[in-house]
Amino acid sequence: MKEKLHSIRDRLDDIDKRIIKALAQRQQVVKEVAALKLANNSGIRDLEREEKLLSKIRDFATEEGLDRYYAEHLFREIITNSVRYQTHSLVDLQNKNGQGHIRVSYQGTDGAYSHLAAMRHFEERHKQIDYYGYDTFQEAAQALKDERVDYAMLPIENTTAGSINDIYDILGASNLHIVGEEIIKIVHCLLAVEPVEVNKVRRILSHPKAIEQCTHFLSRLPRCTVESYLDTAISAKRVLEDGDLSQAAIAGAHAADLYGLHIIAHDIANQQENYTRFVVVSRKAIEVDPQFPSKTSLMMVTSHQEGSLVECLNVFHRHGINVCKLESRPRMNEPFRYSFYVDIEANVFDSHTAVAIDELRKEAEEVKIFGSYPKQLNGDKR
Repeated sequence: MKEKLHSIRDRLDDIDKRIIKALAQRQQVVKEVAALKLANNSGIRDLEREEKLLSKIRDFATEEGLDRYYAEHLFREIITNSVRYQTHSLVDLQNKNGQGHIRVSYQGTDGAYSHLAAMRHFEERHKQIDYYGYDTFQEAAQALKDERVDYAMLPIENTTAGSINDIYDILGASNLHIVGEEIIKIVHCLLAVEPVEVNKVRRILSHPKAIEQCTHFLSRLPRCTVESYLDTAISAKRVLEDGDLSQAAIAGAHAADLYGLHIIAHDIANQQENYTRFVVVSRKAIEVDPQFPSKTSLMMVTSHQEGSLVECLNVFHRHGINVCKLESRPRMNEPFRYSFYVDIEANVFDSHTAVAIDELRKEAEEVKIFGSYPKQLNGDKR
């Protein structure tokens, strides 16, 4: 029984390797397609061709006895990744962003979710990347201001914990620009130096937010002490350094791989659909071709007059612009006055949006544009 199971698993491993190699080969072809489109200044997306491809995939899956909807879901993700690469390539070309050596700051240490988001965003586009982890968001942003790095990767909202107010305050008080976004699924795991049983763990370390997001799991471990740490990855590193079998950390699988730890409990968050949205911040804004689905992030300050906020928001309504996020933050040294941070699904380089922004400036006391940038696409929700 064990030998047969081992043999079957070996076959699965071999198939998985071939799938990865095929995807890598496909991505090389995508790069050739991107280069050709850039050279001929042609559009990135061909929705009609995509639908024809997906129809073929569904038919082929049926022929092979595979669930057609499962196959379509996989290929929507593959197509989305292809469009994502081509979009970034064109944006980099238009803004003369070389694909050579760049430096990126983030809060945390190697293996943190911010580090993972930075790798996800940049690694396919640049030949050499230096990552610099800092203890605080402010330090990561300051490194960008001081020109020690070229970009900062900063988390701005989480689907379970809500907005990260420190980031709004940093953006509001600086001349930095948002040039991209990255959305990472947060999968919290319990990591230990050896594959011990969970009930043998007596001390768990992690970032306070990660602990807060895993309370249901932790409540089932009454004999375990939970302690806050600066970062999930730093917690994992501490577990490795201590080598204590009764100690574990809540962090991601990326941290487990990086530090050689074992995952003794997987996906332990209260909510399975847990995502963090990061913004990519730079010292200069970028220009985004209007053909791409884009977001624009801005800050506005309204007057004290009744209905002033509604009038500002009605500007977007009149122009058919979707407001996808609205956040208020108190203004420094101005009691009971607020700055409103707004994300809209629009591009300031589109003439229609530019007219709306001009109208907004007439309604608001202050408008500050942080930048327009490509909207991260979702394979199932284009």
